[in-house]
Amino acid sequence: MPQDLVVIGGGLAGSEAAWQAAERGLHVRLHEMRPRQMTGAHQSGFLGELVCSNSLGSKLPDRASGILMGELRTMGSLLLRIAEQVAVPAGGALAVDRIAFAERIDSQITSHPRIQVIRTEKRRIPDGLVIVASGPLTSKRLSKHLSRLTGEDHLYFFDALSPIVDAESIDWSVAFLGSRYERGASAGGDYVNCPLNAEEYEAFVDVLLAAKRIPLRSFERAIRAGVRAGLDKYFEGCLPIETIAERGRKSLAFGPMRPVGLKDPRTGRRPYAVVQLRQDDLAANLYNIVGFQTNLTYTEQQRVLRMVPGLGKARFVRYGQMHRNTFINSPRMLEPTLQFRRRPDLFFAGQITGVEGYLGNIATGLLAGVNAARVAYGDTPLTLPQTTMLGALCHYVTHAGAKSFQPMKANLGILPPLQGNVRRKRRERAQAYAKRAAEDFAAKWQASGELMGEVTNPA
Repeated sequence: MPQDLVVIGGGLAGSEAAWQAAERGLHVRLHEMRPRQMTGAHQSGFLGELVCSNSLGSKLPDRASGILMGELRTMGSLLLRIAEQVAVPAGGALAVDRIAFAERIDSQITSHPRIQVIRTEKRRIPDGLVIVASGPLTSKRLSKHLSRLTGEDHLYFFDALSPIVDAESIDWSVAFLGSRYERGASAGGDYVNCPLNAEEYEAFVDVLLAAKRIPLRSFERAIRAGVRAGLDKYFEGCLPIETIAERGRKSLAFGPMRPVGLKDPRTGRRPYAVVQLRQDDLAANLYNIVGFQTNLTYTEQQRVLRMVPGLGKARFVRYGQMHRNTFINSPRMLEPTLQFRRRPDLFFAGQITGVEGYLGNIATGLLAGVNAARVAYGDTPLTLPQTTMLGALCHYVTHAGAKSFQPMKANLGILPPLQGNVRRKRRERAQAYAKRAAEDFAAKWQASGELMGEVTNPA
């Protein structure tokens, strides 16, 4: 009989890991400290709650996230299936109603006959088969235990959340619907666009740069004595808008406010800059401001963001905020199977490994759950080919330079080079990467004997 499995953390990685292991016959005890002990970013006790964007990334098959989605479908991901069930319009991206998404995950996990959800903080890693998926907001006490286990201090970076506004407070005489290059399923486009001319943009940048910011709390400040210098930094993929603006006055116009592929119906021309909002719930009552992570004070957020044409009377359902993300030094500690090198019955998954992005969290959770089950049954854990997106992610976080290790999300740059003609156009290269990844992943997964496609409870 297989041994029981302990999963620590009920986020994306932990929920997927618990489900996959339970589907393979293991009895799982899933520890989640919320809602008894909340974090600085979560708002509920639901398993799988999203705390930043509601987008899982591009669905296009030749994009990195699209490749990873294909691999998740092959593996029978529960969370991807739920995401597609509660999807909201988002052009070429897969975005979800974040409340419905978390509610369905919570319902599926808590009702599974082989999963016991324990709503208490897990302060140490027990003996036996364990998956640590405690995420970037790992509690202080568990962090201290991990530090003793690994023999070194944690790394961390600062992350920030985007504000969410009430749809009824958007000025539709200014804002218009549209998707860049007309991508999107709904009539008129899937994004709300608030256009700015050059004068409005410059005035916005002036006020943004001068706005007051929330002082970092003590646990988010630079690590004091005894910790490596230079690791107190932002994650480049999730910079606050005020930090982007400090890098140059035009940086926002070439970043989250880029107007390419859009035309203002009032002028018939491309605006100088644009603020986009993406639907955040199925009822289309809430919209999040895309790419507008911020650490401004709440009153300053209201003042600055209401300068954007179309948001002059915006009502904020959630303000942006900033928090610290914790991750281990995976290159020194983990195998590509996600096993801890000094203890093969201990696995890590999700953001605590340094894998960034919702899909990466789900995928590493899935692989950890599968590999934990394989260890329990006496089988060899799977190491996925580097030519696949999940295999490349696992290889990166376990082989990157340990001294300068930074989180990484799915991207084509971590895949091995293509053979043959290297002068192909960018789109052709992306398609070739996607084709190779799909073929190599399907062959590996099928040869492993693992469940294909949608997973169902075994008899």
